[in-house]
Amino acid sequence: MQPSPEQIRTQIYVAMTPAEKWTEFCRLRELAWALKKAGLKAQNPDWTDQELEEAVRKIFLYAST
Repeated sequence: MQPSPEQIRTQIYVAMTPAEKWTEFCRLRELAWALKKAGLKAQNPDWTDQELEEAVRKIFLYAST
């Protein structure tokens, strides 16, 4: 039986050093920020880059799980 994708992902993260985990965290955070900004830009094409950045900052500041 093959391991599930979740099991494979867990194995990869367990094998990572703390520095590698930090690098991956930063990469994923940047990706999430860029995707949210692109979504807001699509919804609000007239917003300036500064307005988009501020909106994304607020979204992530007040986000909850």
